[in-house]
Amino acid sequence: MKHGGDTIFALSSGHGRSGVAVIRLSGPQVRFALETMCGAVPAPRKAYLRAVMSSGGELIDRGLVLFFEAPASFTGEDLAELQVHGGRAVVDAVLGSLGTLDGLRPAEPGEFARRAFENGKLDLSAVEGLADLIDSETEGQRRAALAQAEGGLAEIYNALRKQALELRALAEASVDFVDEGDVPDSMVDRIADGCEGLLAALKKLSDGFQRGRRIRDGLVIAVIGKPNAGKSSLVNWLANRDIAIVSDEPGTTRDLIEARLDIAGVPVSVFDTAGLRDNAGSVEAEGIRRARSLVERADLVIELIDSDSVQIQSSELNLDKSGDKSSVTHWHVLSRADLNGHGNVRLPAISTVTGDGLNDLLERIGTFVKERAAVGGEAIMTHERHKIAVDEAMTAVVRCRGHLGGDFFELAAEELRLAGDALGRITGAIHTEDILGEIFSAFCIGK
Repeated sequence: MKHGGDTIFALSSGHGRSGVAVIRLSGPQVRFALETMCGAVPAPRKAYLRAVMSSGGELIDRGLVLFFEAPASFTGEDLAELQVHGGRAVVDAVLGSLGTLDGLRPAEPGEFARRAFENGKLDLSAVEGLADLIDSETEGQRRAALAQAEGGLAEIYNALRKQALELRALAEASVDFVDEGDVPDSMVDRIADGCEGLLAALKKLSDGFQRGRRIRDGLVIAVIGKPNAGKSSLVNWLANRDIAIVSDEPGTTRDLIEARLDIAGVPVSVFDTAGLRDNAGSVEAEGIRRARSLVERADLVIELIDSDSVQIQSSELNLDKSGDKSSVTHWHVLSRADLNGHGNVRLPAISTVTGDGLNDLLERIGTFVKERAAVGGEAIMTHERHKIAVDEAMTAVVRCRGHLGGDFFELAAEELRLAGDALGRITGAIHTEDILGEIFSAFCIGK
C-alpha cells in the first residue's frame, strides 16, 4: 500500500451553508486524528455520535464519526468521515484543527481517488467513470458513467488485452518453428483467426465511441432559417423560458443563443441562430457566418420555413453532404402555421402561438436523440483517450496480420505487444505520470 507517510483531509461535501458537511480523512494518521479530536477510534463501519474537539480541547461541534479500516475502504488506507453541521464556521474550525495535527495536510484535487487507484481499488477507466458520475446532469449520463465506474469497460479492455497477450505468446512460440524450418499451418491459422476476432471486437468498441461521446458531451441542434421564420419562438418553447428576444424586426438575433436541455436523458444544446439573408450589416453578417459554422458540426439542423413562403433555403447554406458532414441530419419544418396555414407543402408544420405540431416535433426530436446516443446504460466508450488507444491497438493488430504471411513472427509478436500495451494504458495497467496528473486534476478536492 502506497502513501505511508502522510494523511490527507478535505471537505468532501459541497462548499457553502448546508445541514450536514462531510469531512474525509485518509492515511496512517487517521486513528491518531480520531483519538485527538473525537476521543477514540470507533468500531469500523459503524456510525457514532461524538463530540468533535479542537486540537486544543475546545468543543467545536457534535456529529457522526465513521471509521473504515484498511484495506476495506475507498482508498485502501485507514479512512474516516466526520459528519458535522454544515455552517462555514464549523467546517473551518474542524479543517483548521486537523491542519495543526502532525502528519496531516489538506488533500489535493482528486487525491482520494488517486490513492484508490494506486492501491488497486479502482482502475483508471473506473476513475474516469467516477468523475463523469459526479459531473452527470442527465439520466443517460448517470447510467453510462455508473456502468463505467462499476468496471464494465475495464472488464472488456482486460479481456481484449488478455487475448492480445495470448496471441503474442503463440507468435513468439512460432519463432522456434521458423528456426527449425517448419511452422505448422494450424499455428498460423490460430493466430490469424485470433487477430480477426480481436479486430472485430476493437472495431465494435471504436464504432460505438460517437454514441458514447454524445451521451457524455451532448448533441447539438441548430435552429436556422430566414429572418422572422420563428426560430427564437421555437427555441424559447423548447427551453420553456424566454432566452431569446422575439421581435417582428428582422435581424434581432445576431449571435448564437444556446439552450441546454435534457431530452430523453441526453444533454442537448439547442441553438437559436441569426436569420439567413443577404445584405446584412457587419455584425449580423458575423452572426450568419457563425450560424453556417454551427450547421457543419451540428447533429441535427431544423430549418424553419415561414408558411407563406415554401421555397427551401438549404442551398443558401452551401451544405456539403459528403465526408464527415454526412452525419448531419437536416429537417425542414413549416413555421407560423397559425398565420398562413400549411398550403400544399407536405412538411411538418408548427405554431408557437396555438401549439400545433410542437409536441409532435419534440417527440420526433426525442426519438432522434435516443437513436443517436447510447441511452441504455451499457458500458460504452465515452472518452477520447480510450478511442485513441483502441485505434492504436487496431492498427497494431492489422500490422501483425500482415506479418503472418511472410512468417515474420517476431514482428507479429511485437505488434501484439504494442496492442496489449495500448489497451493496458486505458485501465492504468500501463501508465505515465502525465496521464495520471491530467485525469486526477479534473476531480474536485475531497474526492
